[in-house]
Amino acid sequence: MSSLNYLRPSGNREGWRGALHLLRTEPSQSRILGGSLVMLVGSGLVSLVNFGYNVAVARLLGPGAFGHAAAAVTLLMLVSAITLAFQLVCAKLVARCATPGARSAIFSLLLRRAWMTGLLLGSGLALLSGVVASYLNLPSPSLVIVLAAGVAFYVPLGVRRGGFQGVCAFSRLTVNFVVEVLLKFFGAIVLIELGYGVQGAVAAIAASVVLAYFLPFTPAELKASPEPGQTASFREGMQAIVFFVGQVVINNVDILLVKHFFQAETAGLYAAIALVGRVVYMLSWSVASAMFPISAGAKLEDRNPSVLMVPLTMVLGIALAFSSGLALFPHLALRLVFGGNFNAAAHGLEPLLSLYAAATGLYSLSVVLMTYEMSRKLVNSGYVQLFFSGAIVLGICSFHSSLRQVVVVQLVLMVLLLIACALPFYVSRPQRGGERQPMAMPASPELPAGASLERLRRVAEAEVIAHFLRNEFHHAEFDADRERFWPLVMDADIGNETENALRRALLFRRRGTMWRELPADTQWWEVALSACAVENLRVFPRAQWRKLASGSYLLRDIVARIRSNHFRGRTSVFLQHIRQFSEYLRTHASHSSILLIGIDEKQPLTILEGNHRVTAAMLASPQVVLQRFRFYCGFSPRMTECCWYLTSLATLYRYARNRLKILMYDREADIARLLTTHHQRAAAAASPEDPLTPATDAESTARQAL
Repeated sequence: MSSLNYLRPSGNREGWRGALHLLRTEPSQSRILGGSLVMLVGSGLVSLVNFGYNVAVARLLGPGAFGHAAAAVTLLMLVSAITLAFQLVCAKLVARCATPGARSAIFSLLLRRAWMTGLLLGSGLALLSGVVASYLNLPSPSLVIVLAAGVAFYVPLGVRRGGFQGVCAFSRLTVNFVVEVLLKFFGAIVLIELGYGVQGAVAAIAASVVLAYFLPFTPAELKASPEPGQTASFREGMQAIVFFVGQVVINNVDILLVKHFFQAETAGLYAAIALVGRVVYMLSWSVASAMFPISAGAKLEDRNPSVLMVPLTMVLGIALAFSSGLALFPHLALRLVFGGNFNAAAHGLEPLLSLYAAATGLYSLSVVLMTYEMSRKLVNSGYVQLFFSGAIVLGICSFHSSLRQVVVVQLVLMVLLLIACALPFYVSRPQRGGERQPMAMPASPELPAGASLERLRRVAEAEVIAHFLRNEFHHAEFDADRERFWPLVMDADIGNETENALRRALLFRRRGTMWRELPADTQWWEVALSACAVENLRVFPRAQWRKLASGSYLLRDIVARIRSNHFRGRTSVFLQHIRQFSEYLRTHASHSSILLIGIDEKQPLTILEGNHRVTAAMLASPQVVLQRFRFYCGFSPRMTECCWYLTSLATLYRYARNRLKILMYDREADIARLLTTHHQRAAAAASPEDPLTPATDAESTARQAL
């Protein structure tokens, strides 16, 4: 029996169910390719009909009025940042749900929020219609009011599309796009022929959005009985908005700026050129949309390269094909699309077609990279894109002596954006075993033979923090409070939650920015190391250790370089203290704790706290290290996201962003607030009818500290 006959479902219902189940369990690359092909076919039809709409409007209205229509549509596209954010968050969360009830709950929750947002935006746009029309030099505020009606439905439409995308219902998603564009096309022709002009073209857009909201019907997976307890992350929604604000500005703001700086007819010609180039983006976005739920639904540790390489290759092919075709046949493209009048008016502007398509193609490649990162974790590159969207505005405002200059500004900035998006993938590129290895800290993917590690017992984070704080308590940050908190730190009661909270706050005074970088799923264990494992530890990749490393942060290499005694200046003074401490450890017991971080027992470990002590003991011998210290190790499959374990542009960007969040106020390190809170809770817990009730342990601790 051939493979085709085997895959062909029988005529009964069970046969079709089996075929659908088989399709849903295909490898990731097949699902991406299949979904991309379905959406590419639909996108091809959508692009053709969109061309038909714009060509019909351009031919019927002329360049000047077409510029007004393009500006009105661009205004709707700017609002679409919210729509796309809802779509992406819905697709991501629905794809990660394991049951139909969970998917239905997430879908319903986001749909309610989208309706509230859409109605609010639509009402606000209608109230400000006069101001907006005046700013955009539109002939009538009624254009903005008509758009406002479409906006109210456009935001919840994004949730419906996200639901289709999240359950991989690419056919329904394609049908939804096709329905919208067909209604827009035929509605515009009818209304313009009836004499409504620009008003009719814009009204057709609003009507198509309203009707597309209801078609096609919602899949059964999204109509199941909702499971309680499902939530949608506000943080992910906000980051999605940041991503799509940058995307929408990059794709649309040039049309508004050109309409401001140039005459209406010239602005209409530029809108026509932009329309041809943006077909590349429409087709590329369909590929990224098919990739997104597959990547989001995969496990974080699953780093199948085909999930990224297949869509990148497809988008590159689309961009090259369009740019080459427009470079070879620019006159033919303008004549066929917009007719002889536009072709004659655009004399000398033909090369801009291929340049604009090239800029759009470069941006489309960046979008694939950013979408992949967004599907794997909370996006960081969205802020980079937002920066470049602002740079486009400033660039066009500064350089707009000609339309060519406007396009060149965008082309240069899109090259820089692609480099910025690709650098994190190159700097922390995947190596053997699927894990990203830092260029600054080279190490083999697995520890060598004999470098054994044994997990002794699972420990709570509070216990690790207690040991960390005890090792840090001699620093100047604690001078004012050392006497007051000495018993709390040196005689820690791990079972007392009040003390645990205070110790955490004390540690966060000095090491809060360090601790926050550890993945949330980090598990702490007390471990036993072999002598070989000690030699293969990596020191903390910061401060003086960078000068000592010379390309290798392995403890054995650091110790070898210290013994060479080839250092001067401050490094020499630093090493003198290390040697003095080494002599002390040879004859005195320490029994302090060393904190390590890593992915698992087979991957290299990095010293998070205790670099000086371990290095000093290692100068004596590995046995001194094993005899003097206890080791605690934090394991997480996501440890490569931590800059202390893996130094890359992506992890350093994450660190800088987290530092900015607490730049003005670190709530977790506010000892006074914490003590006051515990005191109030303890006082409330005491019985008001019995003033002689003894104070609780929490209250006593808080009062003593105060």
